[in-house]
Amino acid sequence: MEATKVLGKTLVASPERRQEADADVDIVRRVQAGEVAAFDRLILKYRERVFGIVYNLTANREDAADLTQDAFIKAFQSIQRFGGQSSFFTWLYRIAVNSTLSHLRKMRLRSFFSLERINTDEPVAKEIVDALTDKTGVERDAYVRELQEKLNDAMLKLSIKHRTVVTLFEIDGLSHQEIAEIMECSVGTVRSRLHYAKQLLQAELEPYIRR
Repeated sequence: MEATKVLGKTLVASPERRQEADADVDIVRRVQAGEVAAFDRLILKYRERVFGIVYNLTANREDAADLTQDAFIKAFQSIQRFGGQSSFFTWLYRIAVNSTLSHLRKMRLRSFFSLERINTDEPVAKEIVDALTDKTGVERDAYVRELQEKLNDAMLKLSIKHRTVVTLFEIDGLSHQEIAEIMECSVGTVRSRLHYAKQLLQAELEPYIRR
């Protein structure tokens, strides 16, 4: 039985998850056979999830909405090339991420994700959030805004590929294997990029959050 690791925890792919992937493939086959309207079911199923990953990378709702729509348009236009080597979900994510990365390279956006969306199970994120616990009210709000700026500055020092790995793993909770498939690289490369990114972020933020 297939096992994956999400946020440091080993999970076994459930029969329900495999059935869901098989159901997606059945819908794709119907679309490929000419039943165009069936694609709407995939849009309804994954629209919010795709929007979430794009928004986490762009921190801009209008851009995220446009890029999400663009991802589904590209997926529909390329549906005949889907061969089932990966799940439809992974294939769609790859299209959305690649479009977003292209957008980021052009726009050079400064804000990458919100502190409120960080998963507090992760050591780096937990340390950041814990640093806020002794502050309240206006003082806390001002501190969060300042720390947000420091976090975004630190993210700017990472390459786009490293920022993407951090976002997919830390914010969206995807496994190393899923990220590898989306970014079309090895699991080892994902782990290496994630390790490097976390080291840099810790080094950049540690003097600030320990003050």
